[in-house]
Amino acid sequence: MAHPVRADGEADDAWWAAPPTRRVSHLPDADPELLRVALDPLPPAAPAVLHYRPTVVGALGDLVDALLDQLDTAALAMFPRWLAGADRFENDGTLGVAAVRALAARTAARSRHFGPFLGDLAERGLRGPRRPASRSRFRFAAEVRAAGLARVIAASYDREDCVLLVALPDLGPDAERTLVAAAEWLVRHGGFTVWLAGGPLRHADRVRPVPLVVPARFAALADATDRITDPAAERESTVLAWPPITGVPRGDSAAEQALERALAPHDWARGRRWNQTYEWHVLGATYRLDLFWPAEGLAVEVDGPEHRGRIAFANDRRRDVQLQLLGLDVLRFTNEQVLSDASAAVDGIRRLLARRRTDGTHPHGDETP
Repeated sequence: MAHPVRADGEADDAWWAAPPTRRVSHLPDADPELLRVALDPLPPAAPAVLHYRPTVVGALGDLVDALLDQLDTAALAMFPRWLAGADRFENDGTLGVAAVRALAARTAARSRHFGPFLGDLAERGLRGPRRPASRSRFRFAAEVRAAGLARVIAASYDREDCVLLVALPDLGPDAERTLVAAAEWLVRHGGFTVWLAGGPLRHADRVRPVPLVVPARFAALADATDRITDPAAERESTVLAWPPITGVPRGDSAAEQALERALAPHDWARGRRWNQTYEWHVLGATYRLDLFWPAEGLAVEVDGPEHRGRIAFANDRRRDVQLQLLGLDVLRFTNEQVLSDASAAVDGIRRLLARRRTDGTHPHGDETP
């Protein structure tokens, strides 16, 4: 069966630019899983794309509040990336809070950010998770939160725009109209772009359908998996996911953060890089590696539920083969393996690193960024 998302080769590097910015678009034939695979790593000129999977669609106000709380959590996890200079503040006491608020005020004065909102978010980012993410809903209007969060998230990736890619569930008429209304609200008040993908819109015909053309290698991958049953039937538990930020573990991955904490005390683990792109050839595919030791040529992947879909699973296998052909070793751990026994994962990494160091450095090590 031919896959409904068309592929026109690799000539159009900006395939993701087909939907208009700051509008709600329906991508009728696009599989959200395929889009997630194709947008990892996030292309250099693409907007910041967050992935949202609605679980319950109730009243419009409740849905908007829930979305803003999820986006707030994402923005806090990205701190201090969106506030240049905030990484030097480690003290969340009175002086640290005053300093980070002053920095936020200076940043807002020379940008589109709203100073009071940015200062509040920066203080909560500095304090960490002890302050509830939903607190700001009582201090700022929903419209202020939406616009502020869109700017902060885009800034975290050095992008101008922020896209919310919504995986459409099977909804009844009222729930579908509510979801579309929430998307339109985010566009109007927050300046988001919203893509609705993964299913038909049967009851909200005012949203423009936009055909999306993905690179050939991804469309071919989807075609090849049309007849394959998902390797695991369980659904993702994550409602909102966002692209990893170069240099640090994913903010939405407890497993990556746990692995980093387990590795940090060990001198032998030096030289590791989190969420780096690996560009082995100017004409070759670019890969993002969860954890990478460039000199030794060791890649470690930490797989959450998003890796268990048929497209992601097949892409991981194809990707591992290519990396191994390039001389890398690839170790894979599931979230559950890391979270239940991080020391075992660390020991496996240690032993393989020792072997790579004994055998000699990775032949492409000098070419990695």
